[in-house]
Amino acid sequence: MEALIAVSVAGLQKEDYTEEQRAAALGVIFGVDNQLVRDGTYLLAEVDGTLVGCGAWSQRNNRFGSDHVPGKDDGRLDPSKDAARIRGFFIHPAWSRKGIGSAVLRECEARALAAGFSRTELTATLTGVALYLAHGYTIESQEEIPLQGGVMLPVTPMSKNLSV
Repeated sequence: MEALIAVSVAGLQKEDYTEEQRAAALGVIFGVDNQLVRDGTYLLAEVDGTLVGCGAWSQRNNRFGSDHVPGKDDGRLDPSKDAARIRGFFIHPAWSRKGIGSAVLRECEARALAAGFSRTELTATLTGVALYLAHGYTIESQEEIPLQGGVMLPVTPMSKNLSV
């Protein structure tokens, strides 16, 4: 997954983030959170045995980031009052805009709903905002995540009600 993330960030985020922002975020903000792998909530999309995309839903407090994000908090969320987190969506550039991200997102939402969550929240990259808007997410605010060297990464917190 780390290799897919690096290729995705280099290829798909270059229009929205500078090289400095992408380099500072890679491995910290843009990276694998292995707690989600252990939870079985990280989903992989493969075509002919090749990894082309990934994304997760989470029942953990962390809003975003890898194992190395500052302040990592793996405490569990309460489905009766908290929103599940949508996290870690990365698509190989050769497979972007082919429905991979949408398929993984729909499956993440279905699994979060089955686990008792009625809402989802996410912290979208500028690159991902259009995908989430197309799937009914609303923009909550605009934020900047501080990175090493004083670099700031603009992101967009978003949410969606899953209840029918």
